[in-house]
Amino acid sequence: MKNTLICNTCGTTYFEDSHPETCTICLDERQWVPPAGQSWIKSEELHHKHSVKLNRLQDRLYEVEINPMFAIGQRALLVLSEKGNVLWDCIPLLDEMTIEFIKSKGGLKAIAFSHPHFYSNMNEWAEIFDCPVYIHKNDEEHIMIRGEYIQLWSGDETDLWDGMKLICIGGHFAGSSILHVPFLSKEGTIVCGDTLFLSPSKKHFSIVYSSPNRIPLPLAEIRRIKKRLDSVPFDSFYGYIKNQNLRKDVKEILETSMAKYV
Repeated sequence: MKNTLICNTCGTTYFEDSHPETCTICLDERQWVPPAGQSWIKSEELHHKHSVKLNRLQDRLYEVEINPMFAIGQRALLVLSEKGNVLWDCIPLLDEMTIEFIKSKGGLKAIAFSHPHFYSNMNEWAEIFDCPVYIHKNDEEHIMIRGEYIQLWSGDETDLWDGMKLICIGGHFAGSSILHVPFLSKEGTIVCGDTLFLSPSKKHFSIVYSSPNRIPLPLAEIRRIKKRLDSVPFDSFYGYIKNQNLRKDVKEILETSMAKYV
């Protein structure tokens, strides 16, 4: 792959010889450009200053994060499944330790995304693990490097294997999606980006167009997303950062939260 630059603010990767003056993802109203302006980091420098940390959340679920925190603090989630593992979202750093760990668990059968704030260096991950990258067609315009492994999917949902499915719920982005994993908990688990944002108190879910910029969604859109989630069985939730884990009273908290909106 050609030399790349990584946006320090959001972690999106661009080719060094054709990157924009300012990160396209950060210019969008759902993100931001720092007051000091755009800054970039090369992959080698990121490897020098940071490392990957793997955390076991349960038997078949691992958290993959950058230490110390980089960009928006996003994490990836590794779901171990009998017929093939799924990496949910990406982090813009991939080292030998992480590669060997994932290979020891059976490698990756697919990488799937919640929304564009996680695309980062997805093409590098896909090349190393020789697996497809699933992105909803509604978010195609936000792909900065169109690698050969990217597969666009469309519609409300698409089945993977072992009962797992990708479900488009929209809201944050038109293609914002969740991964439903039936075998991580009794009723099923939602693995999410940040269309659903769990409060620090873990007693409230918000559904917004932009969390950092405090831009709400229209009430009709919130109702639509709520109706979509009503049809999904789950009792466990994992969001986009490490304090977004909830394994108790999830449906009840979602119901109470949505009642405050509508």
